[in-house]
Amino acid sequence: MSKSSAVSKKPQQLAPLRLIQVGAGAMGKGWLHTISNSPDAELVGLVDLDLELAQRISEEELAAVVPVARSLSELVQVTGAEAVVNVTVPAAHNPVNEEALRAGLPVLCEKPIAPTVTDAQYIAGVAKETGKLLMISQSRRYLNQFAALRQAVAGLGPIASVSCEFAKAPHFGGFREEMPFPLLVDMAIHQFDSARALIGEDPVSVYCESFNPSWSWYAGDAAATAIFEFPGGTRFVFNGSWCAPGQETSWNSRWRVGAERGTASWDGDSAPVTGDPLTPVPVGNAPEQIDGSLAEFVRCVRTGEPASTDAHSNVPSLAMVEGAVRSATEQRRVTLAEVLGA
Repeated sequence: MSKSSAVSKKPQQLAPLRLIQVGAGAMGKGWLHTISNSPDAELVGLVDLDLELAQRISEEELAAVVPVARSLSELVQVTGAEAVVNVTVPAAHNPVNEEALRAGLPVLCEKPIAPTVTDAQYIAGVAKETGKLLMISQSRRYLNQFAALRQAVAGLGPIASVSCEFAKAPHFGGFREEMPFPLLVDMAIHQFDSARALIGEDPVSVYCESFNPSWSWYAGDAAATAIFEFPGGTRFVFNGSWCAPGQETSWNSRWRVGAERGTASWDGDSAPVTGDPLTPVPVGNAPEQIDGSLAEFVRCVRTGEPASTDAHSNVPSLAMVEGAVRSATEQRRVTLAEVLGA
């Protein structure tokens, strides 16, 4: 063996992934800081219909000013972008995602994937047709405490039940307080997607009742209880309210998982516990929330690995929301096949 072949080679350091971000609003600011703090990503352009806003955000929030434009097409070629982060409002998700995918660029998109399941199925089809990754940022999957809960649950055998309690009392103002189903449509997808991740399967049906307490400051139903049935009979029960002042839960909810070989629980703010007496589950320190989403996206783009929340696999989470709303509206049990086949 030659001396040169005996010397181990250092792994090659890849250049940061060159990103264009579309959307410079409130959520967009958070993503700009996440991208700038990542050693594996580089912002090379910012798009927003409000060009003045994009220019101001670029100057105020970024260490170095980047090119700004009103459309993605204006920046793709001149920046040498390799991928897109879509932080627009849900109604704009599909147009932006489709433009990027057909331009040959993988996309990391804020949740929800699209306003409706039909729209979501369409854009998932575009991703398949173009062969480019469309990943949805379900940020709560990347909480280290939630990852620890998943790991603990995986060792408990078949799951009988998962319960999730969510109780907050935010005064948002604006569009949320005018929505017909603010809790189910704007918030519950986080809990519904987390339940899918915990159970490891997709639900088959849902029965949901929603209502609006007399003291609610929302125009639409701000509280709901939904029971999802999963294959094998596992049940997921969501009990939530956005007008529940006093003794509020964590924004991450309060969870309990009952399985064949024990129970695991998580209060949403500290390490999950399992066993009797209660034993905290070790918690890792991987990037969390949208930092975790970005880290997985970059890795998947670079390696070709499948993303845990690619467009196709994320459709059932949106279907859970749509199914719950349909059940609450029609006051009946709704199968997910109805929603997905509509």
